[in-house]
Amino acid sequence: MALGSLLMLGGVASAQEVAFEEYDLDNGMHVILHQDKTAPVIITSVMYHVGSKDENPERTGFAHFFEHLLFEGTENIERGEWFKIVTANGGNNNANTSDDRTYYYEVFPSNNLELAIWMESERLMHPVINQIGVDTQNEVVKEEKRLRVDNQPYGSLIAEVKRNMFTKHPYRWATIGSMDHLDAATLEEFQAFNKKYYVPNNAVLVIAGDLDVKQTKEWVDKYFAPIPKGAPVTRKTFKEDPITETLHATYEDPNVQLPMVVSAYRTPSMKTRDARVLDMISTILSNGKSSRMYKKIVDEQKMALQIGAFNYSQEDYGMYIVYGIPMQGHTAEELTKEADEEIVKLQKELISTKEFEKLQNIYESQYVNSNASVEGVASNLATYYMLYGDVNLINTEIDIYRSITREEIREVAKKYLNPNQRLILDYVPAKDKAQN
Repeated sequence: MALGSLLMLGGVASAQEVAFEEYDLDNGMHVILHQDKTAPVIITSVMYHVGSKDENPERTGFAHFFEHLLFEGTENIERGEWFKIVTANGGNNNANTSDDRTYYYEVFPSNNLELAIWMESERLMHPVINQIGVDTQNEVVKEEKRLRVDNQPYGSLIAEVKRNMFTKHPYRWATIGSMDHLDAATLEEFQAFNKKYYVPNNAVLVIAGDLDVKQTKEWVDKYFAPIPKGAPVTRKTFKEDPITETLHATYEDPNVQLPMVVSAYRTPSMKTRDARVLDMISTILSNGKSSRMYKKIVDEQKMALQIGAFNYSQEDYGMYIVYGIPMQGHTAEELTKEADEEIVKLQKELISTKEFEKLQNIYESQYVNSNASVEGVASNLATYYMLYGDVNLINTEIDIYRSITREEIREVAKKYLNPNQRLILDYVPAKDKAQN
């Protein structure tokens, strides 16, 4: 059934159900197919259940490094040819890494589906991991770190929050990892990481778009079924002790002239209902100029250049982060006090029915938009399978948001967002950069 064209017609605020078929190959690879005949486009994607949290603490950055390394070439795709093949066939491709997973995808005109399936199977079955590839990508990753982190104002914000919030869990290091660790790693260590995590039984293949189901299954069987199953991937469980008194930390950033103050709270896995309630809380507090914090602290009191709150949800834990940049003449402490007042208000008073209706409309709209493109659908299908363990959440997660009550919003704010449960991070200019 073709669904893409049904997603938002004539302003209808409810998305059609996303139809999909899922099955397993004998080697443990999970396959999800979604047919959408709206446009002659196909996306072929593979998500591997490996992210920076799976790394050796002495070898951080491996998961992200592989996101680059596995475009180097395979036994049948010569080094440097990957992108040329994609472009020559009217396609585009990319990859991204988080703490929890690594995701690769190709978008092609639908008549090139077999090519895309073959290329992704090549990445898994015949990768060439050699010293020249490692050395080349080492320079690429260093340049990316310089660009995105080292020279980016406030570029170390998330990394610093994580470093100070987690003591046992591997979320404590940055996804991009340590360049010293990458420099020290041997070729054998990279090959061992590939052998451990890049196996079909640690992956989900999603093909979405203008496909013929029978033909697609034949190609999947032809190219992916022969790949041998790997050893089962086992993971340690890391449990953090609760935060019971305010943690304090300072970070000096040479790229900023204005200080930022951050309050961060540790929150539960994104799989929990409470995580979804926290999403809603961040929308109430800081989604757009009519949100509570923005209206009061930026607009009315003119105490901050910027203020925001967001729920950073992940597979094992999340972080709820409130940040602000004080206007000249105002302090970090003043800003924290004002932001805290808005949180206390949520803990004590139910939001109005009008505000609640607006909130629900925002989530209905986000749900429609998240499945409005074939790329969005493919990514959602992979994520819900891999990290949530339930592919059909692509259709039902909105029901969880719909069922959240005003009372729950108040209770969840009370449960997680208290001063004794947080980190206060002063993110300040390096001493020679501060404004006088």
